[in-house]
Amino acid sequence: MYKKVLLAYDGSVEGRRALREGAKLAQLCRADVFLLAVVEVSSIMTPEAGLTIPIELQTEDYRTILNEGVDRLRALGFAPTARLEVGDAGQKIAEVAEEIGAHLVVVGHRPQGPLARWFGSIGSYLVKRLRCSVLVGQTEISDDEFERLKPPEKAA
Repeated sequence: MYKKVLLAYDGSVEGRRALREGAKLAQLCRADVFLLAVVEVSSIMTPEAGLTIPIELQTEDYRTILNEGVDRLRALGFAPTARLEVGDAGQKIAEVAEEIGAHLVVVGHRPQGPLARWFGSIGSYLVKRLRCSVLVGQTEISDDEFERLKPPEKAA
């Protein structure tokens, strides 16, 4: 069914939920897992606050977040392909999904304010743009349940 799963990961609570839910599905489908973190340009420049966060700092933070996600997936027995991109999150997720031939893209759900709802969510953007399935992960998977996903230890 799903042979290539792209997990969009930003280290947030919602991103961790999506990672867990996506990992569970990928394990059930025995799918290859691709992990993507996107440094959004809008998070780098905040002119209304009168400051600009250097892209190097943002990139370093997201590289740490990406490595955390890779470690979590490796602990579950995956050998994920990880990638860091800079730009608009929706566009980058869609571009990478198309490039790798993803069968499923998993993103987290973040509650939005009125302005964000006006412009639309990343999930709705992806559903309109992509030809593969999109899952907006919202299921809370406990640490215990996540640990049970790990493959059984092989006897030495």
